[in-house]
Amino acid sequence: MNYPNSMIMLEGFNPTLDYALKLDRNDKLSRFRERFYIPENTIYVDGNSLGLLSQDAEQSLLRVLNEWKALGIRGWLEGQRPWFYFGEQIGEMAADIVGAEKGELVFSGTTTVNIHALVSTFYQPAGKRTKILADELNFPSDIYALEGQIKIKGLDPKKELLLAKSHDGRTLDEKAIVELMTDEVALVYLPSVLYASGQLLDMEYLTAEAHKRGIPIGFDCSHSAGAVPHHFSRWGVDFATFCSYKYLNGGPGCAAFIYINKKHFDKEPMLAGWFGYVKEKQFDMSLQFEHAQNAGGWQISSPGVLGSSTMEGALQITLEAGIENIRQKSLMLTTYFMQLVENTLSMPPFNFSMVTPPEAKNRGGHIALTHPEEALRINEALKARGIIPDFRQPDIIRIAPIALYNTFLEVWQVAKALREIVENKEFERFPTHRKAIS
Repeated sequence: MNYPNSMIMLEGFNPTLDYALKLDRNDKLSRFRERFYIPENTIYVDGNSLGLLSQDAEQSLLRVLNEWKALGIRGWLEGQRPWFYFGEQIGEMAADIVGAEKGELVFSGTTTVNIHALVSTFYQPAGKRTKILADELNFPSDIYALEGQIKIKGLDPKKELLLAKSHDGRTLDEKAIVELMTDEVALVYLPSVLYASGQLLDMEYLTAEAHKRGIPIGFDCSHSAGAVPHHFSRWGVDFATFCSYKYLNGGPGCAAFIYINKKHFDKEPMLAGWFGYVKEKQFDMSLQFEHAQNAGGWQISSPGVLGSSTMEGALQITLEAGIENIRQKSLMLTTYFMQLVENTLSMPPFNFSMVTPPEAKNRGGHIALTHPEEALRINEALKARGIIPDFRQPDIIRIAPIALYNTFLEVWQVAKALREIVENKEFERFPTHRKAIS
């Protein structure tokens, strides 16, 4: 990716409003903001959790609705983008964003279901190789799925699920993960970016080390796809999945993606379903499963076309902007915020700190801001001001300025609000217990 090993320092940085406006004047991606629906009177820095609706995504949804109205069942083959081939075609559209080759990416399922589908295929315990190597900072749903797959194989997750430990409760040591890749490990499964701290793992390095030891490796890239360029095929990643509703802006409930390296096309999908059948023969209705010889073979059920039709328009914006350009601006936005925190909010009485690695090559698209005592209530105070971040236990406020629709002025305003909330003790108006979604 050719990003510097150390934190990018913005030239001429100063914490003034004028400097923020100068950065906005030089922003080459600023034109994309007007194509998004920004909630009124809101600074939205939660796109790492749920991206915003674009006009492009709205139009692709409305088009499919009209196709259903006008064509009925004929939409499966006669729609502008025939529904029958929807997963494969959207996968082809998104391929360059993650560095997938022809046939390696399909738009299907949801992330956790896809984890089950993929792990059921790639986790084949035999002899002394019976363990899955994961990590203790992964998103909980991934761990639930891994435990379930171990149980399905008739084994005990307490014995067979090996979780790499964190030395600080925030980040992972990649070399320590590699040291756990022993001859007892049958599969490695890791996140690309840690959902809480925002640490970006070196997927290329981890893949190479796993393969040196004869271990297949897969990744959950939900917290990086659309914000960070990937090169799945070049790196030799065996499989991956990622959602589409964060940085890819597909919308709530939108489908996920499945990546299968072409060297595995002949593997039998263990969580088989009729939409993974060879397309040309799918309606032969044979009781003998014959899977498609590409990532499409891991599809299970008929696609939720309406709920996922937004993806076509959403991808058009990402492709038009360019994933490398998105990454460059994302790094500038997050670096700017980190410098504001370091220069204006890290000392008493503010006492904010950051647990996201400062190095560009080690961080994804969000910054994990911490406060020793009042992170939850400060998060609520931000929301009361119309600033939308999110909170993660025990003390993290996640700030995700999105390259396609956030501005440097908004980042400056977030930092200003944090300062005022602490100075004026605005957080004291809010309860100390969190809501169901925070």
